[in-house]
Amino acid sequence: MKIGEHDWNLTQAATHIWRGHLDAGELPAFARAVKDEGGQLVALWGSDDRHLGADAPPPPPLMEPLAHRPGGDKTPAQSLAIPKGEGSVERLALGYALHVACITAAGLAWVSADLPATAPAYPDLSHLFPQADRMQRATFDLLGIKAEGAVDSRKWLRHNAWNEDEFPLRHDHVAREPDPNRPVDGYEFIRVEGDGVHEIPVGPIHAGTIEPGHFRFSIIGDRVLKLEQRLGYTHQGVEKRFVGMDLETGAKLAGRVSGDSHVAFAWAYCMALEQATGSAVPERAAWLRALFLEIERVANHLGDLGYMGNDVALSFGFMHFWRLKEDWLRLTAQLFGHRYLFDAIVPGGVAVDLDEAGRKALRAASKRIETEVRDLKAVYDEHATLQDRFANTGMCKPALAAQLGLTGLAGRASAQAWDARTQFPQPPYDKLEVNMATARKGDVLARSEVRFAEVYESMRLIRALIKNLPAGDLQAPLNPVTAMCEGIGWVEGWRGEVLVALRIGADGRLDRVHPHDPSWQNWPLLEVGILGNIVPDFPLINKSFNLSYSGQDL
Repeated sequence: MKIGEHDWNLTQAATHIWRGHLDAGELPAFARAVKDEGGQLVALWGSDDRHLGADAPPPPPLMEPLAHRPGGDKTPAQSLAIPKGEGSVERLALGYALHVACITAAGLAWVSADLPATAPAYPDLSHLFPQADRMQRATFDLLGIKAEGAVDSRKWLRHNAWNEDEFPLRHDHVAREPDPNRPVDGYEFIRVEGDGVHEIPVGPIHAGTIEPGHFRFSIIGDRVLKLEQRLGYTHQGVEKRFVGMDLETGAKLAGRVSGDSHVAFAWAYCMALEQATGSAVPERAAWLRALFLEIERVANHLGDLGYMGNDVALSFGFMHFWRLKEDWLRLTAQLFGHRYLFDAIVPGGVAVDLDEAGRKALRAASKRIETEVRDLKAVYDEHATLQDRFANTGMCKPALAAQLGLTGLAGRASAQAWDARTQFPQPPYDKLEVNMATARKGDVLARSEVRFAEVYESMRLIRALIKNLPAGDLQAPLNPVTAMCEGIGWVEGWRGEVLVALRIGADGRLDRVHPHDPSWQNWPLLEVGILGNIVPDFPLINKSFNLSYSGQDL
C-alpha cells in the first residue's frame, strides 16, 4: 500500500482496512506521509506482548468475512504478518508494542511497532498530529511506554488510583495501596498570569447529573483567555477488564464503554472479532446493525438539539425535542427490548429481529418525527436570540480543525469531510449511498445545522433499510480460534469514528482490547473553541460538541 511516494508494505486485512508492522524509528515518517496526503491520526495505543514468548508466531492469516467475498468461498485473506525479506521488519521476541491507526485515502491503516522489554520508547508523534498528545500520555500511564521528545509528559489518566511507578496494563502488574503521602492530585495546570487575570475552576462535580470533568478557565472580565481540561475521573480499568474475558462477554463490555454509543462500540467490537476469526455475518444481520446505528444517531441528535435550545433559554425547543426523543426511545424499547439497544448486536450477528408490524411502526414514526423536526428547525431558524447566541460562538475554523484533527460530526461542521459510511462503506452502507452533511464555519450554528441534516438523512436511511431488509438468519456461529489472531473494527458512530482493536489468544479468550472514542481527538478542540468567548457561553459550546468522558477515560 502506497501512502505518498512510499510503499509501506501494508496488506489488506478487510475492506478498506490495511495492516502492517514498522520499525519504531519509521513511525514519524509514516505519520508525515499520512499527514502530507491529507489523512489523520485516528487512534494510538500500546500493548504488553512479553507474555507471548520468544517463539510467538507473527499474527496469523485472517479469513476475510464471507460477506466481503463473491460466492462466500472460504479462501484465506492476505496474511496480516509481513514476511521477512526486503522492506520487512524483524519482530522483537519479547517486549511491548505501539499501535497507530490512521485514516488515509485508501482507508484505515493500522501499523504496529515492536518495542524492547526494557525502557520501551518510540518517537513522539504529537508534533505531527497534536491529537496524539493525550493518547501518548495515557499509554505511558497505563503501560510505561514513553514518547521520546514529547513536549508534554504530564500524567493523563492517572489520578490517585495507582502510584507513579505502576503501570496497570502490564501483565505482571500487582495492585498496591497508593502512597498515603502523595499529593491529592498534583496535576500541573498551565497558568496564565498578568494584571486582571483570574482563574475559575469548574468541576469535576457539576450542578447537573453528568459525567465528571474539571475545567480550569483563565479569564479577564468574562472573556476566556485559556481553558485547560483535566479528565480521567471516570477511568474504570476497562481495558484491563477485557483481559482473559470470553468473546461473548467482551461484546457486552465493549458496548458499555460509552453508553450513548452502545451500538457503535458493540458493532466495532463484533466487526473486529469476526475479522479476526474469519467469520461470516448473515446479510440480514448486517442490515439490522446499520438500522440500529441510525436509530442511535437519531436519538442522540434529537437530545442534543433540545439541550442546545435549552442553553440559550429556548425551553420550547428543549421540551419538544425531548418529547420526540422520548417517543423514539419508547418505540425502540417496544420493538427491540431496550431503549438504547443494549446487547442487540452480538458476535456473528444480532439478537433481535424486526417483524412486519415493527417495520410499519418504525416507518410511520420516522416520517412523523422527521416532519416535526423540520417544523422545529423553522422555529430555530427564525428565533433571533437563538441565532445570535449560536452564530460565531465556539468557532473552530477549517484550517485549525484540520491541523488539530477535529473529527466526526464536529469535524464535518468545520469542513472536515470524513464519514466512513460515505467514503469507506462497510456492508450494507455500500448499497445505501449515504449523503454526508457538512458545513464550513465551525461554530455552534454549524454544528446544529449538521445535526439537523443528519437527522433527515438517518430517517431516509432507516426507511431504506426497512424497505430493503433482506431475508435470512440473524446470527452465524464464529469460526473456532486455534491460534492467536487479531482484528479491528471501524464504525461511524454519531460522534464520529469508533474503533475497536483486539487480539485473541490461542485459548480463545481476549488478550488485548483497545476501544477508541472520537472524543479523544475532539476534547482538545473544545479548549480552542472557547477562546475569546464569554464564560456563560461555555455550556452551549460544550453541548454543541457533546463529548464523552467515559469513552476517553476508559
